[in-house]
Order: sequence, then C-alpha cells, then structure tokens
Amino acid sequence: METSQSNDRRMPSVAACDLVTVGTRQGLEAVDILRRGPAGDGVGPVLHDDGGDTLVFVVPPGTAAAWDVPGSVCTRTDGRRLRPAPEPPGQGSDWLVPPCEADLATDPAVLRRALGEAARLIEAADSCR
Repeated sequence: METSQSNDRRMPSVAACDLVTVGTRQGLEAVDILRRGPAGDGVGPVLHDDGGDTLVFVVPPGTAAAWDVPGSVCTRTDGRRLRPAPEPPGQGSDWLVPPCEADLATDPAVLRRALGEAARLIEAADSCR
C-alpha cells in the first residue's frame, strides 16, 4: 500500500530522520534503480553495515509510522547514535552514499517502489539458475 508522504525531504538534521534497513543484495539493487531514475527520484544517504550485511537508507522523519515493506524495517531514530557527515554513525559501517553527496533524504514512496522492483529482479535472477 502506497501512502503519500508530506515529510520534508531535506537532509535531516542529526535529531530528525528515520532509517530503513534492508538486506545488502536488495538494497544495492534499489540504489542502482534509484540512481537510474528521473532526476527528482535520487537516492539520499545510504549506510552499509559491514557486520550486519545490511544497507540503511536515511528517510524523512515520520516514515516509520507508515512503513510496511516486506523484507525491510523502518526505525525512528530521534538522532540516537547519529553523527554529522562524513563520519559513519557506527563502527563497522561505511557510507555507500555519503550525506555530502546527497542533499535529500530518500523519498519513502520512491524507495518503496525501488525496493519492490529490486525484489522482483532478484527473484527473476534466482529463478533462472
């Protein structure tokens, strides 16, 4: 179910963002899809958690309240454990798309579509084996 988001997509302050966590394979596909999309559908900051084998997309605050995408989790952070760019917010993690390269948080509706398309691409690729 797609919901309209009226949240501000400007790069969230340290105290204001939500985080969408997804497996690395699906997340990398979604990043590629977002980068190929129309100019207005760009990808915001993305963190790669080496230890957990996940990607974390920075999304506008309030996204977690309506997030329901299978295979992903959206967490409200209130800025906990986040530090300003370019330092990654946790040990064992690195920015795939650093905040300095992305002025906007990823639009939740656009991310939802990209994650869905990524899941379908992965399923199709795996069924060809």
